[in-house]
Amino acid sequence: MTAVRRVLLPAPRSFCAGVERAIEIVERLLEQHGPPVYVRNQIVHNTHVVADLESRGAVFIAELDEVPEHAVVVFSAHGVAPAVEREAAERGLDAVDATCPLVAKVHAEAKRAADAGDTVILIGHEGHEEVVGTLGVAPERTVLVESAAAVPALEVDDAAKVTYLSQTTLSVTEVEQIAGALKDRFPNIKGQGAEDICYATSNRQAAVAAVVAEADLVLVVGSANSSNSNRLVELAAEAGVAAHLIEDAGQIEPAWIEGARTIAVTAGASAPPALVDEVVAAIGATGPVEVVERPVTEETQEFLLPQRLRSDDRRRLGSAGARDE
Repeated sequence: MTAVRRVLLPAPRSFCAGVERAIEIVERLLEQHGPPVYVRNQIVHNTHVVADLESRGAVFIAELDEVPEHAVVVFSAHGVAPAVEREAAERGLDAVDATCPLVAKVHAEAKRAADAGDTVILIGHEGHEEVVGTLGVAPERTVLVESAAAVPALEVDDAAKVTYLSQTTLSVTEVEQIAGALKDRFPNIKGQGAEDICYATSNRQAAVAAVVAEADLVLVVGSANSSNSNRLVELAAEAGVAAHLIEDAGQIEPAWIEGARTIAVTAGASAPPALVDEVVAAIGATGPVEVVERPVTEETQEFLLPQRLRSDDRRRLGSAGARDE
């Protein structure tokens, strides 16, 4: 008799409120204006989401000079630098901001600290779109640090006037380690530790941490450029469990499944829930499975759409009391 394989589904997983809101913004603009609707960079870091929106008339571009005059352009959930917003206004573009409110909060904190004369130290990964946008809030007063080892080399104008912030999609452990090194170097530094990490990122990490000890294999559904998805893979690997990042069920290697009696399947915050269902089905095709939900918390956060896109029922899309007015 073939042994039954367990599939653990840690929750929360897949889409978060900010991702849902960003996608909904593009969808509603396509309904209202018709295609094309231009989107600066990927609206969220997932190839399936991007391909679906492209099929409906969204056009993803890297720079605003690719957008015709007076056309509709959406800024992605990762946020943009104020210089990009100014460029859009100067060119007369109809810009709609889909920045996640939690990223916008970090931007506001960066501006407030810089205006107060502080050097802003941003914990993050160089080149990530969110980091590029946050660095652009106060570029002359912001420095990036990617690791605790890089902290001793940081240069600031006044060691007594320093604030640190974090990219929202990092691992809690990573931020705490770097923040600890910053506090040792700058005893008067201001910051909120891992509180800049978005609730969805930390919740998905906690959910994986709760099941990883039981798993022989962890499969994380997400795209290669999804920071929060990569952190989930790293978390499992650091626990000594084989872990792989996959775009979809088609990337599962049969050799991974062989001998794995318990498989945990999760997804980054930008991956559609249907992709998880397809992965579970693919595992089930190899033999009998018992699917076990493992929730660690329930997400009830809601973000309002921009005013111009709200329907009469004031529909909300999955953050705790946040408003995009």
